[in-house]
Amino acid sequence: MSLKLGPAGVPLSCKGRTIVEGMDDITTLGLETMEIQTVRTVQPKHFDQYWQAGVLSHKTNFEMNLHGPYYAELLGNRRERSRTLAKMEASIQAAKVINARHIVFHVGPYLGFSRGKDANEQVANIMAGVVERVSELWGDESLEEQHIAFPWLNDDTPALVGIETSGRQELWGTLEEVLEVSNHVEGTVPVLNMAHIHSRGHGRLRTSEDYGELFDMVRDTLGGKTFYCHFSGVEHRMGNALHYTQVKKSDLKFEPLAEFLAEDGDWLDVTVISDSPLLEHDAMFMLQQYDRSKHRLLEKQARDERRIKLALQQGLDPEELAAREAEEKKKRLAAEEAEEESKKGKKPAKKPAEKPKEKPAKKPAKSKEKDAKAKDDNDDMFEDDEDDDDIF
Repeated sequence: MSLKLGPAGVPLSCKGRTIVEGMDDITTLGLETMEIQTVRTVQPKHFDQYWQAGVLSHKTNFEMNLHGPYYAELLGNRRERSRTLAKMEASIQAAKVINARHIVFHVGPYLGFSRGKDANEQVANIMAGVVERVSELWGDESLEEQHIAFPWLNDDTPALVGIETSGRQELWGTLEEVLEVSNHVEGTVPVLNMAHIHSRGHGRLRTSEDYGELFDMVRDTLGGKTFYCHFSGVEHRMGNALHYTQVKKSDLKFEPLAEFLAEDGDWLDVTVISDSPLLEHDAMFMLQQYDRSKHRLLEKQARDERRIKLALQQGLDPEELAAREAEEKKKRLAAEEAEEESKKGKKPAKKPAEKPKEKPAKKPAKSKEKDAKAKDDNDDMFEDDEDDDDIF
C-alpha cells in the first residue's frame, strides 16, 4: 500500500512563503505531497514560482497537485459557464507549469438544473471538454522540441481531472453524482472530500467499516486502486458543511480511516490532502495515527504468530490454543472482578457508641417559686398606672 500525505498550500511554518520553500519544508516534515490553492483565480506573477516547483517536482518525484477555482458555476447560463471555464483554463495552464498530477475542480450549484440525469449529462459534457484541453496542452509526445522548458510533459501522462464531492445540499456533487460522471468520462477521477461526504451524509463516516464501504463503493463503480482524497475536521448541520476545523475538534476522526488503511488497505494507492486550518500540523497528526494503527496491527500479527508457534510445540490446534487462552483470560478477569467486589463489600469498622448526653438536673420546687415571685416583682417595676391602649 502507498499513502501520501501533505497540506493544501504552503505550510504555515514555512518562513519564505514560496512554493519551492514550502516543498522543502514538507519533505523535511516527512510528508510527500502538496496541493496548490488557486482559490479565485491564477495570478500570473506566480508563474515563475510554478515553473521552479515543476522542475523540482520532476527531479525529486515530489507529487504536486493543483486546486482550481472554488467559485464555479458550470451549471449556470452561458455567461456564468464561460466565466468559470476561463478560470479553469488558467488553472490548467498553471497545472502544466507546476507538473501537477491532479487538477481538482468544483462544479457549483444546481442553478437551472434539478438533480438527476440532465445535470449529470451537462457536467459530463463539460468535463470531457476539460480532459481534451488537458491532453492538448500536454501535447504529442513525439514533438519533444515543444517541451524543452517542461520536460515532464514528455515523460509523464497528462494530469488527471479531479471532480470533487461537495458538502452542501444546494451544490452538485454527491458521491453518487461524482462517481457517475467519472465513470463515463475517461481521464477524470473522483476527489473524495471526506469532510464533505461526512457532512452531506449527516455524519456518516464514524467507523473503519464506514470507510471500507466507501472505498468498496468507489472500486465497484470505477475499478482501480488509486484514490485522491481531502481530509479535515468539519462543523456541519442539517446535511451541510459549515466550515473546516482541526481534526481533533470534529466528530469526523482520522483514526477509523487509519485503521482501515492499516488493516484492509493493502490494495490502495492513496493521496490524502489536509484541508485543516492547521495544514501540515494535522497532516503530521494523520501520519502519526496511521503509524500507530500499523504498529498495533503488527503487534497483533506477532501475537498470532506466537500462538501458532506455541500450539505446534504443544501439539495443539492453533484455534484450540486460542480458545484455551480466551478461557483463561475470562477466568482471570472474573477473579479480578470478584476481588474488586470483595474490596467494595468490606464494611468500615464500627465507631464506639457515644455516651448519651446527661440531662440537666431539675430545679427543686422551691427555686421555681422564687423565680416566679421574682418575675412578678419585675413586672410590677415596669407597670404603668394608666391603661395602655393597643397602638396598632
